[in-house]
Amino acid sequence: MAGAARVKHYHAPGRVNLIGEHTDYNGGFVMPIAIGLGCDVRRSAIRKKELRLVSAQFPGELAYPLAAIPSMEKTGTWADYVLGVAREILALGMEIKPAKLAVDATVPTGSGLSSSAALEVSSALALLDGRELPKVELARLCQRAERDFVGLPCGIMDQYAAVHGEAHRAIMLDCRSVTHQLVPIPEGAEVVVVNTMVKHELGSSAYRQRVAECQEALSHFPGKAALRDVTLAELERAAAKMAETPLARARHNILENLRVEGFHRAAVDGDLAAMGKLMVESHRSLQHDYEVSCAELDFLVDTALTLDGVHGARMTGGGFGGCTVNLAEPGSVDAFEREIKARYQARWGLNPAVYRCTPSAGAGRVE
Repeated sequence: MAGAARVKHYHAPGRVNLIGEHTDYNGGFVMPIAIGLGCDVRRSAIRKKELRLVSAQFPGELAYPLAAIPSMEKTGTWADYVLGVAREILALGMEIKPAKLAVDATVPTGSGLSSSAALEVSSALALLDGRELPKVELARLCQRAERDFVGLPCGIMDQYAAVHGEAHRAIMLDCRSVTHQLVPIPEGAEVVVVNTMVKHELGSSAYRQRVAECQEALSHFPGKAALRDVTLAELERAAAKMAETPLARARHNILENLRVEGFHRAAVDGDLAAMGKLMVESHRSLQHDYEVSCAELDFLVDTALTLDGVHGARMTGGGFGGCTVNLAEPGSVDAFEREIKARYQARWGLNPAVYRCTPSAGAGRVE
């Protein structure tokens, strides 16, 4: 029992974004909830001056000398998310003590439910080992790890949701000020996520491409710091001078921010029909203007909208596979799950995973 007492257990949740997609890296608004699926890291002290990593999801044990971490190149493995976090902690002048981190995740990789941020945040807590950072600084640290070491130019949403999640509430995050409001989930609504079980390889390169296309769009608006600052009227005036692709990317961002604000008002009013309508509008914009959906996602959304008790559906996450998020009446969820699985399996030959997602608390130590 003495050995077991030395193991410290940290947890960080995944997230599902209800609305506000691809707006985070443009300084806009998003509305995620933290979910029960997440990542657990169990930390134990070791003698050798290294960071030792094992994962229940990946074979083998990986070991890295602590002295080598600041100058390491990325490895191309899952360990990069942990190593990136370790580098950021060391860059703050904080010591990392020799440790073994045993990782186990329930949030599926490549699902668009933020498995990477859950790993980053839970690993950061384990490496900090009781030393506290302000929550927003912890989220920023993990974002830097993903941007600067892993190499994905992500916004702050995923890490912020993992740190700031609240039971029974969504988070309306302003990605510019990095502050949030808590938003109630109305009674009579259940959040149901359906996993396509596919992740098209285009995803990573297309994400970087969308970031670049948004910057190209922004270049048409001198003095504007982000697409969040551009109004629809300004976009319409500039449209004749813009190529169709950056114009479409900007249109999605401007209208998506308006949809997030409308969704917030509808949630406060308990207007499930309005919330659902905005989710569908968001999906169509991601499908046509932002072009990050795929046939499997579109099929799930279109199918969900034919089923009883479904207020709205949309793709969630980066796109090109991953998941849809659905707003459904609680009494309809059993039938929804049966029907969506049967129809998807008949069309694609895959058995989609279905998750009933309750807004959950953010990251912390598990006693």
